[in-house]
Amino acid sequence: MDKFTYLGNTSAEYLEDEYSKFKKNPESVDFGWRKFFEGFEFSKEDYSGNGIPESYLKEFRVINLINAYRQRGHLFTYTNPVRARRMYVPTLAIENFGLGKEDLETVFNAGSQIGIGPATLRDIEFHLHETYCKSLGVEYTYIRLPEKFEWLRERMESSTNTPNFSSKEKRYILNKLNHAVEFEQFLHKKFVGQKRFSLEGGESLIPALDGIIEKGS
Repeated sequence: MDKFTYLGNTSAEYLEDEYSKFKKNPESVDFGWRKFFEGFEFSKEDYSGNGIPESYLKEFRVINLINAYRQRGHLFTYTNPVRARRMYVPTLAIENFGLGKEDLETVFNAGSQIGIGPATLRDIEFHLHETYCKSLGVEYTYIRLPEKFEWLRERMESSTNTPNFSSKEKRYILNKLNHAVEFEQFLHKKFVGQKRFSLEGGESLIPALDGIIEKGS
């Protein structure tokens, strides 16, 4: 039996009378009818978003902008010094997220999502661009393990994805690069005309591997 069958057994006049009493004084009707009419009133409310303040909606739009940089920022990096990169659409322009130039100086709490606290849209956009759209592109949002995803995100966004090496560390890296170039030149002179795989253009791999080995050992 349908759990709402009792409604069909109730006369329309009685139902209308009870509803009128409920609207005047909810306590004047039986508890069961009161809950029924409360649900009926709830269903009549308009939750389309017209009642949400515009400032709240823009906070969510900024969050959408942040997530877009995380997901697609690598498509807009400057990794080719020879020619301009292919333009992908839609771009990461703020206009594509329901924001405009008039919002650039507005402070948004969404800045806390990238570790800079409440900040203007201009500062948020700059931080995102420096982190995800410079000469180093990172695609990591496909990672399904939350702890790995957060580990990468926190380290990149807290440093704008730019290592802060000390002078000593920079000299060490330069020394490794020099070793790589010298070894390449030695092989070229020692084994003239021999087929081999060259490091040319990939010398930075040597200090990178050295760093991985040192860190992991």
